[in-house]
Amino acid sequence: MSAPQPAILALEDGTVFRGAAFGADATIAGECVFNTSMTGYQEILTDPSYFGQIVTMTAVQIGNYGINAADEESAAPKVSGFVVREVSPVVSNWRSQMSLDAYLKKYGIPGISEIDTRALTKKLRVTGAMKCCLSTLPISDEEAIKRARDWHDMAGSDYVKDTTCAAPYIWRENDPSRHNEIYLPVGTTLGVTAPHAKKFKVAAFDYGAKYTIFRKLVRHGFEVHVFPATATHEQIRESGVDCLFLSNGPGDPAALPYIHETVSALIPDYPTFGICLGHQMVTHALGGTTYKLKFGHRGGNQPVKNIETGKVSITAQNHGFATDPKSIENRGAMITEINLNDNTVEGLRHKELPVFCVQYHPEAAPGPNDADPLFEDFYKLVEKRKAGKI
Repeated sequence: MSAPQPAILALEDGTVFRGAAFGADATIAGECVFNTSMTGYQEILTDPSYFGQIVTMTAVQIGNYGINAADEESAAPKVSGFVVREVSPVVSNWRSQMSLDAYLKKYGIPGISEIDTRALTKKLRVTGAMKCCLSTLPISDEEAIKRARDWHDMAGSDYVKDTTCAAPYIWRENDPSRHNEIYLPVGTTLGVTAPHAKKFKVAAFDYGAKYTIFRKLVRHGFEVHVFPATATHEQIRESGVDCLFLSNGPGDPAALPYIHETVSALIPDYPTFGICLGHQMVTHALGGTTYKLKFGHRGGNQPVKNIETGKVSITAQNHGFATDPKSIENRGAMITEINLNDNTVEGLRHKELPVFCVQYHPEAAPGPNDADPLFEDFYKLVEKRKAGKI
């Protein structure tokens, strides 16, 4: 067996990691971040929120159960590059259709293994997320460092335009291309209630949404009408929907004034549920601001406390920006949830309007299902609004 091709990961501060190449032969720059999930690497690879980022997995071995089309969260991987300690030499799972190495090759994404991911993660925690360059091609240290430093900053970047859908469409639950058949029906697990007799039409803004978000909405009683991020409030009103859903997505939430304006125009008239970037869009629509976190929250083990109930949930998260709590004072909203690791804002609820949002990923792909009831809460909120009770 031939020796693996060498690869390099260079950070903007001049640090260089050398390892073994896998995936595509390519050189790419991006923001270096880490994810602490133990599993779910395919969902992470295909999460559009990672657009422009080179993701480091802290779990020691990645790739052991391979890749299959049913677990994709978008049509193709959205990460720029992938960093792991060890790529499993064996793929062992009855659902697997190809190896991680073959999958990344197919989509032109480079990967590096056999580096000290613990040292890299500790550096990112101390210094913060950094610009980097990953190359599986012959390249000098100096050139790699230069490419890392020349890459534009994540702050100020609008990546939603690169990940949103091109035109409106209706999410079809029985569309075989959406791979819905592997998800258990409502009522079969986790104590979820039986299917609702009436389905409400939800305008789901796609800022870089994951497939499972739409699956969850359908499972909880919604007919999902997906709209691109550029859709106007007039288009939404003309569609005759009952409520709004604001999805996750990549980039800087402050760099999206066209979305802020649309959401601001719509929330007085529609029950609204936002997650991740959608949570930040509600923040800006109310006149608040966001800021960049030092290294972000990425993983399936983030503890969140609901201030109103005292309940603590373990949540799945993937974000590098957060709501400034002072900026939303006297803006009509109240903080409902906080992150127990750093006390950042994890949830908001408007005091008068039927609007709420969370910073984490309640669809849990991958991650724990503690937050699944939020979809049921959303349905009940819309139901009350339609009945004239709020």
